[in-house]
Amino acid sequence: MTQWPGQGKRRVCGIAGFIGAAGDAGADRPLLERMLALLAHRGPDGSGIHIERGIGLAHVRLSIIDPAGGVQPMRLGSLSVVFNGEIFNYIELRADLQRRGHVFRTDSDTEVILHLYQRYGDRFVEHLNGQFAIALWDGARQRMVLARDRAGIRPLFHARGRGRLWFASEIKAILAALPECATLDVGGLLQTFTYWGPVDPDTLFEGVRSVPPGTLVVLDRDGNETQTRYWDWTFPVHGEPASGFASVEEATAALRDLLVDAVRLQLRADVPVGAYLSGGLDSSGIVALARRFTDAPVRTFSIAFDDAEFDESEHQQAMVRHLGTEHTTLRCTQRDIGEAFPRLIRHTETPVLRTAPAPLMLLSRTVREAGYKVVLTGEGADEVFAGYDIFKEAKVRRFWARQPDSAWRPRLLGRLYGYLEKSPVENPAFARAFFGQGREHIGRPIFAHVPRWTTSGRALAFLAPELKAAAAAWDPLAFYEKRLPDGMMDWDPLSRDQYVEAKSLMASYLLSSQGDRVAMANSIEGRFPYLDHRIIEFANRLPSRWKLRGLTEKFILRRALADLLPDDILKRTKQPYRSPDARSFFVGSEPLDFVGDLLSPGRIRAAGYFDDTAVTRLFEKCRSGRAAGFADNQAFVGIVSTMLLDELFVRQRSPSSVAA
Repeated sequence: MTQWPGQGKRRVCGIAGFIGAAGDAGADRPLLERMLALLAHRGPDGSGIHIERGIGLAHVRLSIIDPAGGVQPMRLGSLSVVFNGEIFNYIELRADLQRRGHVFRTDSDTEVILHLYQRYGDRFVEHLNGQFAIALWDGARQRMVLARDRAGIRPLFHARGRGRLWFASEIKAILAALPECATLDVGGLLQTFTYWGPVDPDTLFEGVRSVPPGTLVVLDRDGNETQTRYWDWTFPVHGEPASGFASVEEATAALRDLLVDAVRLQLRADVPVGAYLSGGLDSSGIVALARRFTDAPVRTFSIAFDDAEFDESEHQQAMVRHLGTEHTTLRCTQRDIGEAFPRLIRHTETPVLRTAPAPLMLLSRTVREAGYKVVLTGEGADEVFAGYDIFKEAKVRRFWARQPDSAWRPRLLGRLYGYLEKSPVENPAFARAFFGQGREHIGRPIFAHVPRWTTSGRALAFLAPELKAAAAAWDPLAFYEKRLPDGMMDWDPLSRDQYVEAKSLMASYLLSSQGDRVAMANSIEGRFPYLDHRIIEFANRLPSRWKLRGLTEKFILRRALADLLPDDILKRTKQPYRSPDARSFFVGSEPLDFVGDLLSPGRIRAAGYFDDTAVTRLFEKCRSGRAAGFADNQAFVGIVSTMLLDELFVRQRSPSSVAA
């Protein structure tokens, strides 16, 4: 056993700032303070501001290691930096830089960033293993560098206005500087109601853009902007050797070493570390690795539901007994979810199509109340190792397409979705019709995602006439393909499916609305060992059959964790985390107060996003408990969350249940 101390001064936090025309120095500081006030939940332990002529950097911090040190903004000669997140390999980087002659004043990972930039310029990001959003001012070259981590774990947004470019960890801070941007963007809305989130760099607010994952944006005082993708998911092309391993056994051993090292790095902290335990393979594996290979005490947390369709507490408790952790279970009712929803949307800053982020926000509050600031999660394993049913669906659909008249090939779909109360495969005729849609797109990189996007996109039918016309003129498949890299069709089918999943659902929803935002709502830092870029690169080089073996998902990951977990967890079929959707907004047949108000015909007409008659029909269907399918539930949750977004950010009114 080895102890892995935190050594250093590190922060998870929020950042904000600007570059551009010199303004009233007396007004800049109060404005940055207002921006920081809106990010206070991201960093309640302190703040800092640095202003020069025409540039400003601001920072709020949540102290994870050595609360007395590492204050930001931090300066080194003509360089100044603020950053949100963690550089997990900063100890190793610092030692290397010292060997090269760099002299450090602190032990912080913040100072490591400055020295790396001094030595490597814009390529400094290539050396970082972490989850981060960075704003670095180079006074000598008069340029601002914005950088975001490879997977997109930490958010970073920017917008132009009033002679400057403004940036911040969350959009609400930008709106404090540019209130004219507080208008919902039609394109962002159409994307969200199809892909579950806006596609980087688009957002739900006009004129506000995100820095895409793995991207560096450089700005000069004249307003010139260059954007460079320094990292991306990539896969072997046809004919290239895949992994470089002689056997799956050899690859499994290498993966195990990588997993241990990723967990080791992400346990670095001088505060207690918790972990989410869902009862599935991914989170159980992370906790088991921590327990077996480090001395770091890890306390576990989970969610239980009254509804058996969503509840996994039996499997969670089995893992608690197996691992011997101190454990806390949050029991979440449907009403808890509905009442938390307005606060959720304040933090997501985008509509959501499922309620699943709300219980996670409540769980992060439980973590905070237990005295923890850091949690490890199992997020990312399904994208990296092909764990979702969508990958199996696509495999069966491609197999079926080779003999479209086959009666037995589509029956393989019956092996999917066993965890659903109303599964789309329980009726063979319906399954053939549902999964048969989009077969004409088999030669396109978005083939796997057509059924999901078609289901989500049914919500567009509830739009107001003008917006519905915009939706009718929009081709969501072609739109998405324009954002994809050249040469994707040279990858094998599973690789294409994994790339689209990582860039759509994972980046714009899971790591945002269900990740950073719900954790930081309660000043909790989530860490994602499976999204260590070394693990992603390793898995992407593997033959697809080592990830998806037949219809067994995450084949090599199961092998790597085989001696750490009980058989019933190792062999358990993937059950995605879900929570009750439309039913969470009603108590019996009565809607929660804010739902009744926001979805009243007059309020719907005043907002102008939706057709009030269509919304009323859906409202009554949900009230009576007849909204059984994905399409109705997603449309209802999407409409409620869009109306909340309008209430909170456009009209700037808050339902009584919303708190900072």
